[in-house]
Amino acid sequence: MDFEKKIELIFAFAEEMIKHKDNLIKAAIKDIGFTYKDTIYEFEITISRLKSFKNLVPLLQGREPLCKQDEEVALILPYNGSSWLNIAILSVYLAGNKVRVKFSSKSPRITKLIENIYNKIFGDAIKFDYRHGKEFMKYAIENPKVKAIVAFGSDSTIMPYEKAILNAKKKLIFEGPGNDPFIVLKDANLEEAVRELTMTKYMYSGQACTAPERIYVQEEIYNIFIQSFIEYTKSLKVGDPEDPETDVAPVISKRAVENIKGQLKDAIAKGAKIVYGGKIEGNLVYPTIVVDANHSMLGMQEEIFGPVSYICKFDSPEKVIELARDSKYGLRATIYGKKDAKFIANALKGADYLEEVEEYTFGKFGTLSINEPRSETWKDALVTKPIGGYGYSGWVWDFVDGKFKLKQGPKLFSIETSVAIKS
Repeated sequence: MDFEKKIELIFAFAEEMIKHKDNLIKAAIKDIGFTYKDTIYEFEITISRLKSFKNLVPLLQGREPLCKQDEEVALILPYNGSSWLNIAILSVYLAGNKVRVKFSSKSPRITKLIENIYNKIFGDAIKFDYRHGKEFMKYAIENPKVKAIVAFGSDSTIMPYEKAILNAKKKLIFEGPGNDPFIVLKDANLEEAVRELTMTKYMYSGQACTAPERIYVQEEIYNIFIQSFIEYTKSLKVGDPEDPETDVAPVISKRAVENIKGQLKDAIAKGAKIVYGGKIEGNLVYPTIVVDANHSMLGMQEEIFGPVSYICKFDSPEKVIELARDSKYGLRATIYGKKDAKFIANALKGADYLEEVEEYTFGKFGTLSINEPRSETWKDALVTKPIGGYGYSGWVWDFVDGKFKLKQGPKLFSIETSVAIKS
């Protein structure tokens, strides 16, 4: 593969994005309603990651694209993103594949702006597809020229296609939801832990698969931690996403809002207390903190996808390991503390890269963070940092020599859409 030429084009794409920065940011705010702060941050991180693509080339040496010249990879993108979605597209492209990409129907302005830049730089190597999601999946599954499907979304959305995908012997690379635990031990640096929780919980108004949702706090510091988190949350500005000072804006999906309402109602009925927030106006969900949560509650079982936190007390490292493992999702876990932090991390951590498993594996996590901000543990994610998880947070369905393989754990789309060159 001519990596040097491809990297030149990716750098040229980054420069074009910078030229169109203002229009891209305005389009993102209009389409998906993320705050100006979050959209600017995402744009800057994306440009940095695009420029780090040159570091991916050594990982692709000795590999060839999954697709032949007349074949393609079908890529289905989520609605909760704008600039960063290009990292997924260009990872598959750098591996040497042609890409057929489906943006969310929720982001028409972003799609058109980005498509114009792609057409100018990449020609027909990357094609945009405007079919409805179900029609696109039907095309990707039935068309023999599509060698793999890369999909972001909900496990409940992708699972109905399992039989058709397996019958077609298509490779599926799936990146799904999270219900991530955030663990705070009694010897943690409380200020650092609360600051990180505030930042990662309310970024994108909680609409990220890596947003902490199940907050576990050791009983000795439970009350003081909650008070501190309330104070940090009070400092947030809620409202218009176009206002540069806004921290939390309306949730994109009406379905997510209805789910949040149901989760809160369920939690109160089962003994939890809302100690801050709880107000919902249309799609505007105000930052909300729920305490005395337990695992019978929907908010501790499902992805929340909004600015709502459920806080649960624990008494020992062994107990919090048991609680953290008790989930159908296994994307990312964060731990703040000293003495027992590594013990807990070792108990929760999965493989460094995809591993073959007999069945969906629960109780492991693809990324573990100990006393580190998300900005560090997620650095160069999707480029050289593999991401992904266990359970229903993501998987790869693959066929090797005609035999089905199920794999789970962190992954790179570039590696998974390429194959080792046979000697």
